[in-house]
Amino acid sequence: MIASLARPGSSPLHRLAAAPKLAGLAITATALFFVDDPRLLATAFALGLTVARSTGAHFAEIGRDLAGAAMALAVLGLADWLLVDGATALAVVLRLGAIALLAHAVTMTTTTAELFEVLERLFGPAERLGLIDAGRAALTLTLAIRFVPLIVEEAQAIREAQAARGLDGSVLALAVPLLVRVIVRSEAVADAIDARGFPPERAATAPPRPPAIRPEIEADTP
Repeated sequence: MIASLARPGSSPLHRLAAAPKLAGLAITATALFFVDDPRLLATAFALGLTVARSTGAHFAEIGRDLAGAAMALAVLGLADWLLVDGATALAVVLRLGAIALLAHAVTMTTTTAELFEVLERLFGPAERLGLIDAGRAALTLTLAIRFVPLIVEEAQAIREAQAARGLDGSVLALAVPLLVRVIVRSEAVADAIDARGFPPERAATAPPRPPAIRPEIEADTP
């Protein structure tokens, strides 16, 4: 299957249950989108860095894990600076950077199994309404979340292999082997899920039988 992103530790965030962590992340991320003051956003960014560091990860590890996100933020900030203004660019970078740091801390302290259990409970009401299968929906979302950093890792491995062979860094040279690796990994995960029979099929509910029709016997009247 796919290995968990969580790293062992004994920090307070490690000991906290998955549901409060995910709820806190969702609430904080939503609240930050209503904040435009650079000072408050800078405070949130510093707080996010502190929380990420409290999990036991070193600054180098955090930087390595969020290298892709940092590059995306740099491009986004530059675009906002050129198209809007510097204050907007600063606010966007600080806001998304704080969310990325907090999300990194939650990811590093929450196992895939814990994430699946929380999502399955979250989708429970929709399942009771007959809208979705909670187990399948939770599994799909969990794998999607896990595949994002996996694709980044595969891309980095391909880049390093190409650099060692002296190949150019064209987009096509990266995209083709990356696509092949992702497809192969996806098929392996699908085969593993099928082999384990997960999620189990729901027992089919037999339709109610119609009431037995008893023919009326008319008595002959004299």
